[in-house]
Amino acid sequence: MTDDADATLEISPAVLHASAEEAIIASRRDRSRAVRERGQNPFANDVGEVSSVGEVRGRFTSAALPDGKYDAAKVTALAGDRRERVAGRVVAARSFGKAAFLRVRDRSGELQLFCRKDALGEDFGRLHAAGGEIEVGDFVVAEGGCMVTKTGELSLEARAIRLLTKAHRPLPEKWHGLSDVELRYRQRYVDLVANPGVADVFRARAHIVRAVRHFLDQREFLEVETPTLTSLIGGATARPFDTHHNTLDMDLFLRIAPELFLKRCVVGGLERVYEIGRCYRNEGISTRHNPEFTMLEFYMAYADYERLMTMTEELLRAADAALAAALPEAHAVWAKDRPFALDQPFVRVTMADAAASALKATRIPELMIALDGGLDTAMDFLAQTLKDSPERIKEWSQTSSRAIDWGNLRKGLGKCENRGERLFAIYEYFAEPFLVGDYRTADGERSRPVFVIDHPFETSPLARRKDSDPSVTDRFELFIEGRELCNAFSELNDPDDQAARFQEQVYKKARGAEETMDFDEDYVRALEHGMPPAAGFGMGIDRLVMMLCHQPSIRDVILFPLLRPEA
Repeated sequence: MTDDADATLEISPAVLHASAEEAIIASRRDRSRAVRERGQNPFANDVGEVSSVGEVRGRFTSAALPDGKYDAAKVTALAGDRRERVAGRVVAARSFGKAAFLRVRDRSGELQLFCRKDALGEDFGRLHAAGGEIEVGDFVVAEGGCMVTKTGELSLEARAIRLLTKAHRPLPEKWHGLSDVELRYRQRYVDLVANPGVADVFRARAHIVRAVRHFLDQREFLEVETPTLTSLIGGATARPFDTHHNTLDMDLFLRIAPELFLKRCVVGGLERVYEIGRCYRNEGISTRHNPEFTMLEFYMAYADYERLMTMTEELLRAADAALAAALPEAHAVWAKDRPFALDQPFVRVTMADAAASALKATRIPELMIALDGGLDTAMDFLAQTLKDSPERIKEWSQTSSRAIDWGNLRKGLGKCENRGERLFAIYEYFAEPFLVGDYRTADGERSRPVFVIDHPFETSPLARRKDSDPSVTDRFELFIEGRELCNAFSELNDPDDQAARFQEQVYKKARGAEETMDFDEDYVRALEHGMPPAAGFGMGIDRLVMMLCHQPSIRDVILFPLLRPEA
């Protein structure tokens, strides 16, 4: 306590906001009680038959004008004596004495309710503007005939209206166009109400997945389900989540990929199989990575990676066409904003050629001279120079025409144990970050998707070596606007080669590498029974949706992304 008579108690804005919100919630609860006291349920479930907003609007399509308004005479003629009945959430409300306008939204769109006291009678008193319970956020059912207001808007002139569900908690202040990113992800249910475009993205996701399934089903692929709890780490090089099964007293991992189980299906005679399912990787979170994500993998007997590249282009264009048909307005916006082109042939470039071209693009004189002796000479020169003379980094960073992450490149090259790993490191730092600029459409306006093919066998433990050059594999990764979307390869079906690759992974783990596979003895045994020549494909569904819907972050296409707990 202070003796200063002029002292004032400072209250933080957060406390004031919380206090105001609590008062609103209390007021809304009072209205729920009032509904109960007059013998009705503020959480009713006796809705009865209703039409969707889309169905109602569809009946008046011929009365729509080019400017979005409606011809009143045509609507009156089309409506006749028909009574419409709709249900939805109230997303806006305006009142003018003895009249009020409510806007309701359901899964198919929005429709204005024109509420007049002389038409609604006793029900008009149910509106918040008239002292009743119905307000923004609530769900209602309304009945009446369709008409056009003075402003040309198609509306339902309500003859009856009733509360279905009372929303005790109000939508956030300025909820229209809610922009607080953390709040949007944490309270996705509010985000979906506040930002209709967000709901479009998740509708698009459903259509895209459906299109992918249709594409594969048409080609006689069989959808299967494989384990998500495994006793070994396999199918990809990534850190897993681990758990424990109490009854079996058994340590298990959440799968990082379904690959090895799907290829067991191919061994068993299911020659074309696919799975769309959740995978889990204990890795960092970024705009492209979420610890749990949805993966498409498919495997096709008697095919190679060349055939899969053609199929990949067809699959992406088919998914985009399906999206355009299902959501034409939203698709038009997304397609216009895309910085890449899907309608032209994709680029195909070997990792070695991409690396050599990228080294040349730096215009560093010493590298240019070393490249005259071939890519291997240039790689050896670069690795040795960075090891013995790290001070050259400063000089090269000033003379290079490209911004290279020299410090991490030096660390990465220092960990490489063979030529293949060096090639991958040089590609990763010199070429991959610049794919968007290096491969453009003829007019230069958009980037072209790029298949980076023929990866080193040392960095591809499950891919088949190329017959013409055993130092590389029949593998590709697809990059669109700099983002990796797909990984695919001709499958390794030689059990002895596979066993040796697994053993190398075990050696790496023993030397401290964290992202390695286990030795899967049963999978080797499966290959010993014989697997036909095959090609396999993996694609992140989340990244596909990001690409087609032009979304900047993976969190924008996952309904409930992983977040830290609220304080």
